[in-house]
Amino acid sequence: MKKFPIRAATAALFLALPLAACGGGAAEGEDKHEEGETHSEGEEEDAEGPNGGRLLKSGDFAVEVTIFENGTEPQFRVFPTIGGKPVDPKTVQLAITLTRLGGDVDRFTFRPQGKFLTGQGVVTEPHSFDVEVVAVVNGKRHAWKYANPEGRTRITADAAKAGGVETAVVGPATVGEMRELYGTVQLSPTARSEIRGQFAGRVVSVTKAVGDYVRRGELLARIESSESLQVYPVHATVGGVVAERNANPGDVTDGRPLYVVTDPSQLTVVFNIFPRDLATIRPGMRVAVETQDGTEIATASLGQFLPDGNVEAGTALMRATIPNRSGALRPGMALRGRVMVNAVNVPMAVRTEAIQPFRDFKVVYANFGQDYEVRMLKLGRSSPEWTEVLSGIKPGTSYVTKGSFLVRADIEKSGASHDH
Repeated sequence: MKKFPIRAATAALFLALPLAACGGGAAEGEDKHEEGETHSEGEEEDAEGPNGGRLLKSGDFAVEVTIFENGTEPQFRVFPTIGGKPVDPKTVQLAITLTRLGGDVDRFTFRPQGKFLTGQGVVTEPHSFDVEVVAVVNGKRHAWKYANPEGRTRITADAAKAGGVETAVVGPATVGEMRELYGTVQLSPTARSEIRGQFAGRVVSVTKAVGDYVRRGELLARIESSESLQVYPVHATVGGVVAERNANPGDVTDGRPLYVVTDPSQLTVVFNIFPRDLATIRPGMRVAVETQDGTEIATASLGQFLPDGNVEAGTALMRATIPNRSGALRPGMALRGRVMVNAVNVPMAVRTEAIQPFRDFKVVYANFGQDYEVRMLKLGRSSPEWTEVLSGIKPGTSYVTKGSFLVRADIEKSGASHDH
């Protein structure tokens, strides 16, 4: 059986929600009974009953509010007394209304069970809410209101920004297993062009050297035809970088390429696919290409398996075309790839980095303006980026993604939690 009350401490920048009390007569519009009374719970807020619950008093009449959760879903159990002696629960009409952060309202009716009244419904986590208790006994109406915060704190907008707190909204996502690949940059098969003379003859002049950049249509050489003895020009048929020059003035062309020009913007990464991944990694899957230190370069599609594998490594090979607009990539560079397999679209997910431990639960911290509060989650499938949520938070709820450990630390420091 859980103790009830719960209180939270106040910190300089992180303020727990204060306990609120309501005094005076019944609220306008409420049903009024003979000698009806509404009571605040200021002087008695620390009172604890014999069953470890919160004791609410109104003259000689009192109710002790507990949440019972030993081997069962949490439910209210309320013990009524008059003058400190048990009252037959059948003579008491009782209702409890819980108003949660964000505006959700839970209402509980009660039925007699042995020496106490049992709430009809589960008191879902977190047990953090503003409570209104209404009891009618012997024609008299008694009502109490108090705040019962748990796992909650308040952070000003400036403090949240300074602490690096960032938020996102709960919604659908794609969850799957992430597989890591290793590959090497190569020129695309379409990036290499061989340039030959139209007619056999003697090389009169050449204009470019290995490593020079050439534009399409630019003059590369002049050849004296062996048949007509006329000199004709040889122009670049593509733009790119001279990778080979196989002619010097005075040489006689013999069918070899005069120049080999490559386009460094046309690159591919050839990835090694290990045997354990052959059944899950298929052509057409998207691969996130990164440098060895994790800097993302591009996202590409995996092509077909290459005819030849890597015999030394015992792997199959797959190619992915990547852009090289900046020219920073070079053939021979080692890169990494990340491929999601067994991907499933789920209706509700949160960022995996947002999940924190809280008591025996996995939680995220819901955000309502300057207020932050735990949401106990039932989780499904998980990946490094996303984790499926089965229950515990509503779609569209704002929650902390970065800086959640700071919120957690302040809640733990404030003591805004209860014992199970």
